[in-house]
Amino acid sequence: MKKLLMATAATALMAGGALAESHGGGEIKLGVLLGFTGPIESTVANMAPAAHLAMKEVSDSGKLLGGMKVTGIDGDSTCIDSAAATSAAERMITSDGVKGIVGGDCSGVTGAVLNNVALPNGIVMISPSATSPGLSHMNDEDKGLFFRTAPSDARQGVVMSDILMSQGIKEVAVTYTNNDYGKGLADAFQSSYEAAGGTVTISAAHEDGKADYSAEVGALASAGGDRLVVAGYVDQGGAGIVRAAIDTGAFETFHFPDGMVSDELGKNFGTDIDGSTGQHPSPSVELVNRFKEVATASGMDFDPTGPFSPETYDAAALIMLAMQAAGSAEPGDYKAKVMDVANAPGEKIEAGQLAKGLEILAAGGEIDYVGATGVELVGPGEAAGNYREIVIKDGKLETVGYR
Repeated sequence: MKKLLMATAATALMAGGALAESHGGGEIKLGVLLGFTGPIESTVANMAPAAHLAMKEVSDSGKLLGGMKVTGIDGDSTCIDSAAATSAAERMITSDGVKGIVGGDCSGVTGAVLNNVALPNGIVMISPSATSPGLSHMNDEDKGLFFRTAPSDARQGVVMSDILMSQGIKEVAVTYTNNDYGKGLADAFQSSYEAAGGTVTISAAHEDGKADYSAEVGALASAGGDRLVVAGYVDQGGAGIVRAAIDTGAFETFHFPDGMVSDELGKNFGTDIDGSTGQHPSPSVELVNRFKEVATASGMDFDPTGPFSPETYDAAALIMLAMQAAGSAEPGDYKAKVMDVANAPGEKIEAGQLAKGLEILAAGGEIDYVGATGVELVGPGEAAGNYREIVIKDGKLETVGYR
């Protein structure tokens, strides 16, 4: 009898320890898979801290699953090397034991990681910046594991067309980085622009990593246009195209989609690109100011207004809120809750209010996560999307409106 009692006590102790590990005092790891090196590293410098800010906010609250702490595990997607991104994601899952991934960032590597790593391992991915329209169709096969807090470039193509047409720019040349992001955006833009009465004189791919883009710019200049649309990367070939165009006088002004919009743009080209325009996904002024307050109060050193920074905060927040709604950190359990916490009905939860959201969910209530970007997930689990319209004046990016 004594042995039986001892065995029963030991079993109870083990069960209690397992419960404490899973719901209180334990640790949940989330992957942050972004291009810490590569063509958007200056943008990622403001994205990654935003993800860690959301994790810190949740950990400090002590309210996730009875007191679990959340640790972010960084992995370098490189933005452009699918093999490197896949390897980084595999390490996160097999070695670090992450329960979800914030990322990827660029569309090509995101698709590769989703197909080759996340799906086979049943891991939830929420990308803050992969915008290729092609990823929308992957939701038919992703087993409910893939979401994004940035809108598809099918939407950006329409916005870009509207901006240019409203400025009376009815003829443009287009160059795009030769990958899923660049081709998808260029096609979406051309379709919308031509439907609105505009003319694309040429739509030509460029490769990243070249030292000289004079040949590409020569072809673009020969085709002509009132403005050059550069669907590339600010730290890579897109910048090379702009430099060659300025040096040769091929184009006086440019239009920059999201991959080119960064403070580095002004630093690199100054007043040489005055009069140029662009856009990138961005929340309203009110939400921007709210997120700035939250980021400043945290003491973390990053620009919360940078492209895709608020979207990255929201991606991390959605994963953790979905865990709370499901009562579990296991992806198979919480994946079905992502859409529930992101959308109405429920009490609205803004940036900086994650503790409040966790409390409501723990009590069995419902939330409508607004977050840093006004989150609303539509259709295949992607953001409906608002865009910040910019113009370059005195070598600086100025906001002129939202669309």
